[in-house]
Amino acid sequence: MSDPLRQRRSRIVAVTNQKGGVGKTTTAINLAAALIEHGKRVILVDLDPQGNASTGLGIEPDSRDFTSYDLLIDAVPLASVIQKTAIDGLMICPATTDLSSADMELVSNEKRSFLLHDSLRQPLVDDLDVDYILIDCPPSLNQLTVNAMVAADSVLVPLQAEFFALEGLSQLMLTVREVRQSANPELRIDGIVLTMYDVRNNLSQQVEADARATLGELVFRTMIPRNVRVSEAPSYAMPVLSYDSSSRGAEAYRALAREFLAHHAAQKKG
Repeated sequence: MSDPLRQRRSRIVAVTNQKGGVGKTTTAINLAAALIEHGKRVILVDLDPQGNASTGLGIEPDSRDFTSYDLLIDAVPLASVIQKTAIDGLMICPATTDLSSADMELVSNEKRSFLLHDSLRQPLVDDLDVDYILIDCPPSLNQLTVNAMVAADSVLVPLQAEFFALEGLSQLMLTVREVRQSANPELRIDGIVLTMYDVRNNLSQQVEADARATLGELVFRTMIPRNVRVSEAPSYAMPVLSYDSSSRGAEAYRALAREFLAHHAAQKKG
């Protein structure tokens, strides 16, 4: 039974970038794991038909009885879809390739942009008592990503420190603005996190300089380094914080979580 005195609702964050290979899923998994270390309870919603977040947290394809497809298309309650992971306090709403057909199926639905919003804001979701719902979006600006933005309180954008990194960002920012104007006026941008950063590489430093000059305070101080342990961890179905807790990658995601939480605490005070 819901506690009528409890006012808390989970904060919903869409981790998104329409460009693939930027560390989006890696960031979603490891930020979730780092938030757990701060005593938070987290649900990771895998909204990518590739299902990499699900695999990266050890959820085998044949054990994904209900998925984010069922959550969206068949309105199966979130509590029935989520599965526990090996990390206490971290749950996942898994995905399979079935989700790739959702875009087509949503076209004829009048509420197509609000299905995830409605699923994540059912009264029973509060009974799950989680602090954060992170949404790992697909690498495209399709109907799934729009659903995530309409559902979210804020968006977090991983940005690979590489040539042309900022070019695709303008289209993403335009989509955020359109969602604000049409469906979710409260949507915020938590910030841009630079990933795969190589301090020895002049290009990484130039991308950082350009990003900070263009986007200012929107760019997190924390940057995620190019680190072999971060790359290896998914093949062992665990976050880098579990795979190699003392690695540079693990420490970077811990720093990101601290900055992320401080940012939200400041917003509440403001």
